[in-house]
Amino acid sequence: MSTPSKPETRAISVDYLARVEGEGNLKARVRDGKVEIVEFGIFEPPRFYEAFMRGRRFGDAPDITARICGICPIAYQMSSAHAMESIFGVKMEGALRDLRRLIYCGEWIESHVLHAFMLHLPDFLGYQSAIHMAADHRDAVEKALKLKKVGNDIVTLLGGREIHPINVKVGGWYKVPAKKDLEALVPDLEWALDAATWAVEFTAGLPFPEIEQDFEYVSVSHPDEYPFNEGRLVSNKGIDVPVSGWNDVFEEVHVARSNALQSKVRERGSYHCGPLARYTLNFEKLSPRVQQAASKAGLGPTCFNPFQSIVVRCLETLHSVEEALRLIEAYQAPARPDVPFEVKAGEGHGASEAPRGMLYHRYRLDDEGYILDAQICPPTAQSQMSIEDDLRRVLEASLDLPDDELQWRLEQTVRNYDPCISCATHFLKVEIDRG
Repeated sequence: MSTPSKPETRAISVDYLARVEGEGNLKARVRDGKVEIVEFGIFEPPRFYEAFMRGRRFGDAPDITARICGICPIAYQMSSAHAMESIFGVKMEGALRDLRRLIYCGEWIESHVLHAFMLHLPDFLGYQSAIHMAADHRDAVEKALKLKKVGNDIVTLLGGREIHPINVKVGGWYKVPAKKDLEALVPDLEWALDAATWAVEFTAGLPFPEIEQDFEYVSVSHPDEYPFNEGRLVSNKGIDVPVSGWNDVFEEVHVARSNALQSKVRERGSYHCGPLARYTLNFEKLSPRVQQAASKAGLGPTCFNPFQSIVVRCLETLHSVEEALRLIEAYQAPARPDVPFEVKAGEGHGASEAPRGMLYHRYRLDDEGYILDAQICPPTAQSQMSIEDDLRRVLEASLDLPDDELQWRLEQTVRNYDPCISCATHFLKVEIDRG
């Protein structure tokens, strides 16, 4: 009588994900050719931002929330400012609004280039890090660093400093720049047009796995502009609500393995926010130059291959450079740096597009403008379920790979999202049973 063969089990465990912002891990198990477990865990300690916002004045929100992330502080400032302004009835228009778009251009440039060339590109070229990669691709790394600096310079000029800027306020700005100060950025931005076009062409030539996912894409969508700050929340599967409807459509859940709440579409499940979502839902609002670059890169008006997110980030970088030049050319310094308003009680909502996806804020204020309640939903927390879905599908499609290559592919799958894990871990639902 023959002895039954022992079931084959393959386990992949990555205790510390490299080349992402923050601390996370992933675990996967395959038994007899079937995927049993795929988990993306966030173990970085929660930071309780929502809790210690309570009792602070409304005007503190942009400066405090900017500290959540050193890579995308502008997104936090803008979402919080827009939420407060929705309570006070503030309408940002003209040059003040244009300056907000301009500082967002700076953040997208510096963040996208950092991720695409320093954190993500080594995956495609087979290097452990950007340092190792630079030995063979010095010119590409140096050009990318110079392009990143163009974005940093915009943030520094408008925000007052490069990291955690301090010039954004509810109602506008503490100080606005002179025209000549913005014009000083133009020569580097004109160079950046060619550099960003090169970045698209360079990344388009990388080897991409042939994997497409049936994502539900979600992003902010403006009727006339590629989204930064304003618009409705839309998806490719029927969502179309004002920002104030976020909690009607989405819900947050907690799983034991993660120090971050996970977001999902109510009654439906995971969704994906980020460059691929913005690109697919707003392609027609990109300029002819960017659309032509996308076509040359082999992309159509939609993209469902998560590994091609590196190309889309470079397309958004090109868009940001072009938009920055347009805004600077049109700029005329306003008479005052902010819009006057009266403080009152209420609940406000704001959503803007961080480099890695839609960022939602909700605040409730008392009559004197003190924060009673805060809700902050970062992109990585919103995409966490989608990341796990993606890991499972990529794993099922890659089971023929040896373990070391399979581990690399799974790590790369997480890095496709440019996750900002530290952003996500200010969540923690605490329940106390005092019996």
